[in-house]
Amino acid sequence: MKRKSGFTILEISIVAFFATLLVILFFVQKANIDAMERDEDRKTAINAMYYALEEGYYPTHGYYPESISEDNLKMIDPALWTDPLGYNLGAELSSYFYEPADCVEGKCKEYTLKAVLEKEDIYIKRNRN
Repeated sequence: MKRKSGFTILEISIVAFFATLLVILFFVQKANIDAMERDEDRKTAINAMYYALEEGYYPTHGYYPESISEDNLKMIDPALWTDPLGYNLGAELSSYFYEPADCVEGKCKEYTLKAVLEKEDIYIKRNRN
């Protein structure tokens, strides 16, 4: 009896199964890495806003603003006002939030900066003065 060389259907099926599994695992890991990178971008933006308020705005004015934007925090890179999904701080779907507190006539004593992250809890920075 002559035997033909080649692969059986079972062997091809097993290889295809493992190849598919590896491709799925690759894309799941890639999605996780991309989300962690977006979270780091959000933290960087919140830290930039925080240090602009603490090192630039507060020492000059003696209070915190009722709202923040490119107009009153000019030292921040304009790209940082937009979250990784393309929404500006204050927009309805933005993952960045500025919450002033204890305000009188636009002059605030406290604030909270927040970023909603994908892979971690909310990132929060509060005033230090």
